[in-house]
Amino acid sequence: MSLPTLESPWIAAFEAVFRRCRLAPDEIVCLLTESRSRPLNVALAEVALARIGVKFIRMSIPTPPQVAPVPIRSTGASLAIGGHPAVLAALAACSFIVDLTVEGLLHAPELKQILGAGSRVLMVSNEHPDALERLVPQDADESTAKAAVKRARAARRMHVTSAAGTDLHVVMEGAPSVGVWGWTDRPGTIAHWPGGILVAFPRAGSVQGRLVLDAGDVNLTFKRYIEQPITLTIEDDHITRIEGRGADAQMMRRYLEAWNDRAAYAVSHVGWGLNRAARYEALAIYDREDTNGTELRAVAGNFLFSTGANEFAGRFTQGHFDIPVFNTTISLDGEDVVREGVLL
Repeated sequence: MSLPTLESPWIAAFEAVFRRCRLAPDEIVCLLTESRSRPLNVALAEVALARIGVKFIRMSIPTPPQVAPVPIRSTGASLAIGGHPAVLAALAACSFIVDLTVEGLLHAPELKQILGAGSRVLMVSNEHPDALERLVPQDADESTAKAAVKRARAARRMHVTSAAGTDLHVVMEGAPSVGVWGWTDRPGTIAHWPGGILVAFPRAGSVQGRLVLDAGDVNLTFKRYIEQPITLTIEDDHITRIEGRGADAQMMRRYLEAWNDRAAYAVSHVGWGLNRAARYEALAIYDREDTNGTELRAVAGNFLFSTGANEFAGRFTQGHFDIPVFNTTISLDGEDVVREGVLL
C-alpha cells in the first residue's frame, strides 16, 4: 500500500511543533513507533526532523497481542514497550522522544522511568494530520494552561453542575493537576499534541455525586456522540449505578462489566478543555480509524471526566473511558471557571 502524499502544510505543522520543543542540533532524538503506528505521521515526523537538522534514530516495536476481554481504544497507555530493558535503556539515552505509538505513553507504566532519566516526550496523538495541522499550538495556549493549573492547584473543592441534572463534588486538595499546551521544552516532562487541557487526579475517596451524560456528550472509547441521557451515581470515587435507556447506557454497562475489575469503575481524572480552536463536531467529520478523539478532549469549556487508572489513588487498570461532557458549570471554591459550557 502506497503512502498518501506528504502534504507540505502537514510537514510544516510537525516542524513547527518540534521547533517549539527547542530541539538543539546536538540532541539525541528518538522516534518511537510500533508496528501499527500510523505510517503517514511517522513519515511526516521523519521529514520534519530532517528539515530541522537533528540526528535521530527510529525505534519500532512490535505491537503486542490483544489480551483484554474487550477492544481497547484511546487510552493513552501504550503497552508496546512491555518493560523491555533494551528499549528503556535506549530511551534513557535520548533527550527528546517523539512518541508515535498507537495509544501513547501518557499513562504508560514506563513513563515515570523514562521521564526520570531526564528525557522529554512529545506524544503525537494518533490523529489524521489534517487535525494536527489545524491544531498546531500557539503562544497563548501555554499561558492559558498555566493559568488553569494555578487555579486548580490552589482550589480545595470542585463542583460540577448542569441543567441536565449533574451535581458532582470533587475534593481538589492533594490532587495533582497538570496542564497540557501542546509542546514540551523542559527535561523530564511530557506533553501531547493536540493540547489544551487541564486534568487533575483526585486522591482516593474524593469524588461523590451524580454525573448526567446528556445527548450530545461524547464517549471517546466508543468514538460516539451519546444519543440518550445516562445518569452515573458516583460514591467514593466509583460508579455504583448506571441509569439510562438505549445503546449508550447498555454499552457502557457491558464494557465495564467485561473487565471484572472494580478499578475500571473508578474515577481516573477530571478537568476541562482549554483549546478554543478545537471543534466539537470533529468526531463526525473523520472516519473512526482517522481519529483518536484528542481534539474533543480539548474543546474549550467541556468537562472532561475519565474512568480507570489513577496512580495517585493507588488504582491500576486497562479499563478506561474519556468522556467530554458539555454545557456544565465548573466552579472552584465557589468561583466559576466554566459556565454552562463556556470557558471563562
